[in-house]
Amino acid sequence: YLHIMMNNEDSPKFWENIYKNDDAGWDLGGPTPVFVNISSIIKPKKLCIIGCGKGYDAVMFAKNNFEVTAVDFAPSAVKSLKSLAKKNKVTINVLEKDIFSLATQYNNSFDYVIEQTCFCAIHPNKRTEYEKLVYRMLKTNGKLIGLWFPLDKDINDGGPPYGTTVEEVKSLFRKRWMLESEEFPKESIKSRKSREKLIIFKKLEIRSS
Repeated sequence: YLHIMMNNEDSPKFWENIYKNDDAGWDLGGPTPVFVNISSIIKPKKLCIIGCGKGYDAVMFAKNNFEVTAVDFAPSAVKSLKSLAKKNKVTINVLEKDIFSLATQYNNSFDYVIEQTCFCAIHPNKRTEYEKLVYRMLKTNGKLIGLWFPLDKDINDGGPPYGTTVEEVKSLFRKRWMLESEEFPKESIKSRKSREKLIIFKKLEIRSS
């Protein structure tokens, strides 16, 4: 009996089963109110949604003239997103990939990266790798717009979703980022009030001395 050193949540199949069993508790059945609000405030530019799920937010941003790339590795999520995009007559660059494979392909590519329930879905030992990934993907002064969740769960309780804290998130993005804003958004859906915080980080250019 060999212990396979792979966390369940690293495999597309794990997530595929969740979608197939209609067990996706994070799926709101429509765009996230917090992001709908943001889409009307920020300039439409190149945006990437990592771990995009069925893609309601991707379609909503595309309708608001953002140039959207959406990434997920669960085949049925990707399928839903493609048909939703078609139905809404919007063009989205849809990638059926592991987000960590994007680092090589998308360097300094995006003005915004949208985070929602992707950070909590990966194993905590990959969180520093996550920071490196989004840093690479964003252009200088690009923004990581994150709805960090679940803040009410202890990381030792396992997951996914794996718990996090505002302190952890801030310390992870302390070095090469500027904290631009943070708030408990009034648009948070009821079941997530005070369990998620909108924190936006801006990528800083690190000049090597």
